[in-house]
Amino acid sequence: MRTEYSPAHDGDPDPGEIVWTWVPFEERDGRGKDRPVLVVAREAAGTFLAVQLSSKRHDGDREWVPIGSGPWDRSGRDSWVDVDRVLRLHELGMRREACALDRMRFNLVVHRLRERYGWS
Repeated sequence: MRTEYSPAHDGDPDPGEIVWTWVPFEERDGRGKDRPVLVVAREAAGTFLAVQLSSKRHDGDREWVPIGSGPWDRSGRDSWVDVDRVLRLHELGMRREACALDRMRFNLVVHRLRERYGWS
C-alpha cells in the first residue's frame, strides 16, 4: 500500500485530511457511529483507506497514535488514531470535510501503519 500526503481544499477527500463518515462498531452487529477518520491512502479502484479517531485516552497503547487536538473536535480535546483497524471507504460515504492534518502528525500515523502492515 502506498500512502501519500496530498490534501487539497476542494471538498473531496484526500490523504492527509480528516473527514467524517459512518464507522461500524467492531462487533459488526449493524450498529455504528458517525465519527472523524484520517484518510491515509487512495486506492486505484477509487476507494480510500482511513483510520478512525477517538477522543478517549489511549496513553501507552501502541495500537493508538496520539495526534493532539484540532478543528475536527469542537471541544478541543486531544485525539488518538487507531492503527489496528484500517477502514476501506467510498467517497460518497464521506461527509463534512473537517481539515487537513499537518504533515508531521500525518507522518507519525503513516510510520506506525507501515511498521504494522509493511506498507511502502
